[in-house]
Amino acid sequence: MDDDARSTGTDLLAAAAVGAAGAVAGKRLVGRLTRGRFGDTEEYNVAKVSISGAIKRDKGRPSPLSGPGGTTADEVVEQVEAADDDEDVEALLVHLNTPGGEVVPSDDIRRAVADFDGPTVAYATDLCASGGYWIASGCDELWAREGSLVGSIGVIGSRPNAAGLAEKLGISYEQFTAGEYKDAGVPLREIEEDEREYLQSLIDGYYEQFVETVSEGREMDPETIRETEARVYLGPDALEIGLVDELGVESAVEDRIAESIGEDVEVKEFTPERGLAERLGIGAERVAFAAGNGVASVFAGDGRDVEVEFR
Repeated sequence: MDDDARSTGTDLLAAAAVGAAGAVAGKRLVGRLTRGRFGDTEEYNVAKVSISGAIKRDKGRPSPLSGPGGTTADEVVEQVEAADDDEDVEALLVHLNTPGGEVVPSDDIRRAVADFDGPTVAYATDLCASGGYWIASGCDELWAREGSLVGSIGVIGSRPNAAGLAEKLGISYEQFTAGEYKDAGVPLREIEEDEREYLQSLIDGYYEQFVETVSEGREMDPETIRETEARVYLGPDALEIGLVDELGVESAVEDRIAESIGEDVEVKEFTPERGLAERLGIGAERVAFAAGNGVASVFAGDGRDVEVEFR
C-alpha cells in the first residue's frame, strides 16, 4: 500500500472517530438539555419530580419581581403520569420546597401522586407548608431535614378593602347581580356581616377537607392535626408529633427507596419540556427573585376579589 493510500485510510478513520465522538457528545448534550427525555438514555428505576415555589395552575409570564417561575401544577401532574407510564420507573421521589398555593391545583398533584403505581416518598427540604403538605399526604412516606419547616395545615382567604379609598376619590360601586351573594367580597364597598359569615364558611369548609385529607393520608388523628393550629415546625418537632416519618438527607431517602424496591437506586429527574428561550427567562426570574424578594412580596396578588390558598 502506497503512502497516499495509507494517508487516505488514516484520514477516513480519523474522520469516522471525530464523527462518532461528535454524535455521542451531541446525544449527551441533548440528554442534558432535555433532562433525559431525549438523547442519552442512562439506566434508572426511580423518577424524581420537584414542586418548588408557589403552587398554581398557570405560571403565565409575570414580572421578574414576582418571584421564580417554578413549575405549574399541570406540569407536575404530567411528570408524575409520565413516570407512572414509564416501564423503567419502579418508585417515585417527590421533592418539596413550597409554601403552598392554590387549593385545587394542590389537590390535583396529590391525587396524581396517590395514584402512582409503586412506592412514593416525599422529601421536604427548606419548606413543606400548607399545599405542599397536602401533596405530601398522598405519598407513602414523608422525610424532612432537621432544618426543614413543615406543616401550616390551614387555609387563608383574603380580599382587598378599597372602600375608604373609593370614597375619598368619589368612586361609587354599583353592580347588577342575580343571587344574594353573587358579589360578596367585592373590594369597593364594605363587606356585610352575613357576607363575612358566608365567606368564612367557605374557608372553614376547605379547612375541614384539609384536615380530613391529611388524617386519612397520614393516618393521624384529626384532633392532633387541628391542635397544630396551622403552625410550621422544625424537622425534629414535626417528627415528634407525627407530621413526618423520618429525618435525613436525600441519599438516606434513596436508601429507603432501595429497601422498598429491593435494588440499588438510579434516579432520573422528570422535568417539563421547555424551549431554550423559556428556560433563559425562568433563569432571569430566579435571579431577580433572589435579589429582590422583599419587593416581590408586594406583587404577589393576582387581583381577584377573594383569594383562597393553602398557606
